[in-house]
Amino acid sequence: MFCPSCKRLMRPDSAQGLWVCKACGNTVKMAAAKEVVHSSAKSREVAVIEEKVATLPKTREECPKCGNHEAYWVLRQTRGADEPETRIFECTKCGNKWREYQ
Repeated sequence: MFCPSCKRLMRPDSAQGLWVCKACGNTVKMAAAKEVVHSSAKSREVAVIEEKVATLPKTREECPKCGNHEAYWVLRQTRGADEPETRIFECTKCGNKWREYQ
């Protein structure tokens, strides 16, 4: 969402349920937030989706926090190019994140 005052990108603060502008300090409630996209031809409203959509692949991995046996995973190159990548997991039940170095 863009700040209505200074037109900069706002960041979500889900703990308080607000969009916060780091530049001017303006806040907008998330429930009332609608993003308006302006183009040269016309204006249109875009809905902000607040639910978490599962697009990452899943694997059978035990969560160290809750013991759930299913997690999302992603590979990231966190070290040098000659080092193996890091596998990052997120529990499908509690959202706990942990990593595994190859």
